[in-house]
Amino acid sequence: MTAGREASGTAPGLEGAGAAVTQLFKAVMWLGIAANVVVALISIVWTQAVLTLLGLEMAQPLVWPRFAAVLLILLSIFYVPSAFDPLVHRYSAVVAVFCRFVGVAFFAVVGGRYIVFGLFDLTFGLPQAVLLFLAWKSPLRTAQ
Repeated sequence: MTAGREASGTAPGLEGAGAAVTQLFKAVMWLGIAANVVVALISIVWTQAVLTLLGLEMAQPLVWPRFAAVLLILLSIFYVPSAFDPLVHRYSAVVAVFCRFVGVAFFAVVGGRYIVFGLFDLTFGLPQAVLLFLAWKSPLRTAQ
């Protein structure tokens, strides 16, 4: 049984656009996961400051925005398999991109100053969607 990159279908020496797009998707996924965790941790520790900075009304009790931040960290954990290999963990990759666009849609409907959260998701969701589509259409996928 092979391990590592060979098991995931990305054999050493496999060059080309497919491998590059897949690597870029992984990088954007990891960047999005890190951004989620950093924003969530800041929001947990400095909840009032974040709400004030964004011009949002103060929540009472503050446990609710903090809990939303905890849920963001938990959601990000589910993104990890697709960040390792989106071609093997297809379901995780699709759900990760889908969740970003659900966030965009939700905050677009809510509107107001909350749109910043939707724009945050769009910043990662749009490139992830394009890169995932390109990775799936690449010769790399058919080599598996």
